[in-house]
Amino acid sequence: MTADVWLPLPPDDIEGLPAGFDYRFWNGGEEYPADPADCVFYVVPYMQPPGIGIRPLAAMGSLEVIQTLSAGVDHLEPGLADVRPGVRLCNARGVHEASTAELTLALVLASLRGIPDFVRAQDRGEWQGGFRPALADRTVLIVGYGSIGAAIEDRLTPFELARVVRVARSGRTTERGPVHPLTELPSLLPQADVVILSTPLTESTRGLADAAFLSRMKDGALLVNIARGGVVDTEALLHEVESGRITAALDVTDPEPLPREHPLWRAPGVLISPHVGGPTSAFLPRAKRLLVGQLNRFVNREPLANVILTTESTTEA
Repeated sequence: MTADVWLPLPPDDIEGLPAGFDYRFWNGGEEYPADPADCVFYVVPYMQPPGIGIRPLAAMGSLEVIQTLSAGVDHLEPGLADVRPGVRLCNARGVHEASTAELTLALVLASLRGIPDFVRAQDRGEWQGGFRPALADRTVLIVGYGSIGAAIEDRLTPFELARVVRVARSGRTTERGPVHPLTELPSLLPQADVVILSTPLTESTRGLADAAFLSRMKDGALLVNIARGGVVDTEALLHEVESGRITAALDVTDPEPLPREHPLWRAPGVLISPHVGGPTSAFLPRAKRLLVGQLNRFVNREPLANVILTTESTTEA
């Protein structure tokens, strides 16, 4: 039996991979590069349609590690029941923070300053001025204060905000200030001019931004979702934006991809980008560094980074 590592990037393009493995390139094609039963370390194809990444899992009888190149792992959950016990699932913490935080800032500024309206006016050859909201002196609420949430705050810091309010599953204290638990969210929402969702999609966050959540946002507030589409109740959001009470900037939607005739495309005050928080020029160098580091730890039997769960274990790392 060989010890195979399946990679969604050509192995010859990655410097520093440790010896001792047979590296197989597979990025979701119909044909497998080798027998899945020999794979011990599986790097899930990135940005492939739902279901592709979980397809070989049931046949990977020697598997020890599943490594994603995404921050979220919700797309793998349907296949984890078929994985043998003791397999470690690792996410891509450290890969997407910079790019996702950049896009978040771009969506906030574009929405507040009316950039989409300027682009449409430019297409018509119209000079369209007027006052727009600024980011300065505003209160921003970040819901989901992990590594991406912290990277977003890094980029917000120079913009002379009135306040940044941080929320995570459980409360804690950081050098920047307190992180409030989710249980305090209802009382915090009315204070925020901009609400940024950067939480993972879990059973506890699915539909988090529902009708009650959105109704607590102040009039004129902006909702920014760079998490997962399922964190927001789409129908409830449509009701609020169509009334003109709040606006939204969405890098993710539910459903996704958003069908051509979906009313979100034409809803007033809504800016949509097609789930592009991660795929930038920053992705490949960081993804390669992650894989080299993880595989060297694996071959040396050192603790892996970014372990978020072990199959058939209910204890998260």
